[in-house]
Amino acid sequence: MLLTRASEYALLSLDTIRKSDRPIGAEQLANELSIPKSFLAKILQSLAKEGILESRKGAHGGFVLAQDVNEITVHSIILAAEGKAPAVFDCTSYSQTCPNGAIGSCAISPFLANFQTRIDDFLHGLTLGDII
Repeated sequence: MLLTRASEYALLSLDTIRKSDRPIGAEQLANELSIPKSFLAKILQSLAKEGILESRKGAHGGFVLAQDVNEITVHSIILAAEGKAPAVFDCTSYSQTCPNGAIGSCAISPFLANFQTRIDDFLHGLTLGDII
């Protein structure tokens, strides 16, 4: 699967934020999770932009969950963290420029499409609450 540390860091951050009884800043999260602050800050901003987190300003500001853990899908977390939908194989994300022609023209294309659909359905049905 084409997932990077961004997805891992997003999930770890959301778990830590979920456990906190007050907003947590990016610097505190970065220190607690041993994640580079600048990288984590971008991930947190993306999660906030997608409505997964809420960013609170002020002296006691930081990030809090914007939704219940059972409403946040793993697909939406990956999409926010990675900046693109999860793809099982590279060719599912560049089907128009596939060296074997348009999607559907190679022998394994039906399998790839079916597999991607099953993964998408699974990730849409799996929530943050299911995995923590």
